[in-house]
Amino acid sequence: MSTQVDIPGYVAGTWAIDAARSDVAFEIAQAGFSTVRGSFDDFEGTIVTTAEPQDSSVSAVIRSASVNTKNKRRDKHLLTRGYLSAAQHPTITFTSTGLRADGDTILVDGDLSIRDVTKQVTLTLEVNGFGAGHGGKELARFTAHTEINREEYGVIRGVASAVISKTVKIILNIEATRQG
Repeated sequence: MSTQVDIPGYVAGTWAIDAARSDVAFEIAQAGFSTVRGSFDDFEGTIVTTAEPQDSSVSAVIRSASVNTKNKRRDKHLLTRGYLSAAQHPTITFTSTGLRADGDTILVDGDLSIRDVTKQVTLTLEVNGFGAGHGGKELARFTAHTEINREEYGVIRGVASAVISKTVKIILNIEATRQG
């Protein structure tokens, strides 16, 4: 495994994630044959791309109460103690700890905290590009995905837990604007 990261068109800088043009989404299998899809509507973050890409970093904060599965009853249920426990744990955070290459794949290692439980995760990253965007501002676009075990974060609830997959897919589509 190599740590050297080569990204065509790469631009160093500090980037603010644009929540209006980005998605923090998840998918989880339910009852073995259907998939619940959802997202979080309120989040923010900063990406710092450095001269050496492998030294770059990202940090993000997601507001738990902003969960949106397009089903108000389910969303309300997801805020309770058995799931996100949003009143007691209002934020979900991610802080990168490293960026590396594995062949042609770029991996971002980091600490994901849900319900005050922090676990190391690895995101598979795709750099979609750097370029001019809205009003001539410089933009950076990224997609990333990973899978987590919800039980490791204490997201469990009685009988329902048996029909909901332990595996949660996390899908990120990020657009960020260069700062300064």
